[in-house]
Amino acid sequence: MRTCFDDIKNTLWKAAGTFRGTIDAANYKDFVLSMLFLKYLDDTYEEYLLRLQKKYGNNTIRIERAKRNLPFILEHSQRFGYLYDNRFDVQIGVKINEALRGIEEGNPELRGVFRSIDFNSEAMLGNTKQKNTKLRTLLEDFEPLDLKPSDIEIERDKTPADIIGDAYEYMIGEFASEAGKKAGSFFTPTMVSELMARLTAPRNDEEIYDPTCGSASLLIRTAKQADIDKVAIFGQDMNGSSWSMARMNLFIHDIHVDSRNIAWGDSLANPMHLDSDGNLKQFDVIVANMPFSQDKWAEGFNPGGEQGGSEGGKKKFTMAANLDKYHRFDWGVPPASKGDWAFLLHMIYSLKSNGRMAAVVPHGVLFRGASEGRIRQIVVERNLLDAVIGLPANLFYGTSIPACILVFKKNRSTDDVLFIDASGKEENGSLRYKKDKTQNKLEEKNITDIIDAYKSRSDIDKFAHLASFDEIKGNDFNLNIPRYVDTFEEEEIIDIEEVQGKIASIKAELDDVEAQMDKYIKELGL
Repeated sequence: MRTCFDDIKNTLWKAAGTFRGTIDAANYKDFVLSMLFLKYLDDTYEEYLLRLQKKYGNNTIRIERAKRNLPFILEHSQRFGYLYDNRFDVQIGVKINEALRGIEEGNPELRGVFRSIDFNSEAMLGNTKQKNTKLRTLLEDFEPLDLKPSDIEIERDKTPADIIGDAYEYMIGEFASEAGKKAGSFFTPTMVSELMARLTAPRNDEEIYDPTCGSASLLIRTAKQADIDKVAIFGQDMNGSSWSMARMNLFIHDIHVDSRNIAWGDSLANPMHLDSDGNLKQFDVIVANMPFSQDKWAEGFNPGGEQGGSEGGKKKFTMAANLDKYHRFDWGVPPASKGDWAFLLHMIYSLKSNGRMAAVVPHGVLFRGASEGRIRQIVVERNLLDAVIGLPANLFYGTSIPACILVFKKNRSTDDVLFIDASGKEENGSLRYKKDKTQNKLEEKNITDIIDAYKSRSDIDKFAHLASFDEIKGNDFNLNIPRYVDTFEEEEIIDIEEVQGKIASIKAELDDVEAQMDKYIKELGL
């Protein structure tokens, strides 16, 4: 019987249950997803070996020679089966770690992919007895799962890599749901990713970049708008766990990129994607679900704190435009406590002359003043802003506040800006999103409505408005959506006389009921 999506999903849930209650989801996701990745590597490698044996029979010399040309190689002690057979070993945590490090060392494309995970950590997994019990159970959870590509049940227009990759991403989303506030750093809700992918619409032979790529789910979905094999993918993330997930996610989806394309580090203080002259590399398409209003975003520019005055007898670091050799903050330095425009300026400066980008931001970006107001004015005056799309509240993991998507384009042919409010209701009174118990969601129809409005660039009552430059200027470059899209609904006029009549009628009925009750009480002698 072939392995289907639900089989993989159920195994992942079972494995999650092994850790639930011991450590939180933001941490145990690393153990579960790393073990899935190891099982995927092992079963895929097993299928490679079976093909070689079928081709070369018992000719071990030719088989060994052919192994060198496989996409990756696993030694016996790095195989899942070896670890499973040794699951009762008191040093099982050490053996798993050694297997993972060996896989990295023997396969350049996987170099460093497991660096953020330690299967022998007592601080994370408990004392030796508790730790070994959990690791043994984890291996037993995954042992029955068959992930050989030929044994995966595929759906129409899907590949085995799609099925396994979809299950991997599904579980990232479930972990994000459990992880709460920590989740925003590694996962963008699927349909938000889909919306951003369609807004930027990558084409073949283009380069796509996400400076806060998390698990790379947004990158992958965006790249799939084109032929996945004919676009180049680049990303960076400063969180080691997220960076590892991104590398695994791409590999499981059968998307093979140079390991340097997905970088680990601070995109603001230490951008890793540079051109041959040492300047910021520029991209055709940029997408990002960046950290909302990140505090102390500029600390990496001067870790010694040598600039500025003092506060309480201690040196106080003050960010200045001249500290950034890439000149990203020449239009203004965002406030130290809110890094939203710092990330946006990084992306704008990383955009090719005909590039486009979409970024998720909190609404404060649209109207906060001081340096942010000056930056916003320059961005609009330079005709870079294409659209502002308001999203429903409680859509993102880790925060219930509403957010919006800003769409930027270079070399635009018009100077208007489209405003869309997708947080309200349609003409028939139904919501423009699906209201759920714990988290709201966008559905296909909701996305289609937004994309249709974005493409038509025309006014739609209580939904979209195409604002001229002069209109925005007249609003002092405040981009708050209600200034442009009127969603006010008049309340129904109340007929006071009719209401008073109903109240009088109810009072009369109440008097009759009370009189009847008094009669019954007297008859009962109470």
